[in-house]
Amino acid sequence: IKDGLAVIPVSEDSKTLDTLLRFCYPCTLAEDPNLEQLKDVTDVLEAAKKYSIGAIERKVAQALSNPKILEVDPLRCFAIAHHGQLRDETLLAAKYTLRQPLIPSWFEEIELLSATDLLALLTYHQKCGTAVYALKTDMSGREDVWSWLTDRQNTPCECPNSPVCTYNMFGTPVNQRPQWWDDFMEETFRVLRDKPCEATIQACAEQTVQSVRAKNCAACSPRVGEGMRQFSALFAQKVEGVVSQVELELKF
Repeated sequence: IKDGLAVIPVSEDSKTLDTLLRFCYPCTLAEDPNLEQLKDVTDVLEAAKKYSIGAIERKVAQALSNPKILEVDPLRCFAIAHHGQLRDETLLAAKYTLRQPLIPSWFEEIELLSATDLLALLTYHQKCGTAVYALKTDMSGREDVWSWLTDRQNTPCECPNSPVCTYNMFGTPVNQRPQWWDDFMEETFRVLRDKPCEATIQACAEQTVQSVRAKNCAACSPRVGEGMRQFSALFAQKVEGVVSQVELELKF
């Protein structure tokens, strides 16, 4: 008892309790606090579960679904979400981890995961990479997004052609394509095996556009930007479709 009031000891620090209690305020009196640090998310989520405040759990979970946070720290979000038994947020974070290399570096919240949990995530990542790599031999889809490669519009192309047909696209071989296209496909699929996501395609495509424009080929340079943009969009859709079929075998 202090000053006539009961004193109840709690394990949470003052910052965590302050955030937790601010979430309890009516929205007409105060705005919900911002959870910009993942350490704060972990502490407040555990406190909300401890005191059975489901409404706050759901609000805290929204922070783990913030794309800005997921793009920077997907592995940390995954660990926090799974530790908090937040299924949807865990699955979303797992998908964002595909932007990272297969073998992750150490991160603080790794201690929240068991060896089985981490193995499940790495297996999911590897399966996604393998499934996406299989697209290398079959990129079926719309012909209009690649016809610009072979239709030079009577403009002489100064780029060397690929000597062999490596890619079966849209059900038929793509012949008479420039060597830089094969280089782009080879490099993209190499990286996709480790990072099977749209961001990989966009990064490789941008590098190719810059490289081709630097060559000043009269046929390729003026059209490579728009052509690669359209093809990358289709490519990303294919990758998304394949990845969506891979299941994360994780218990909740």
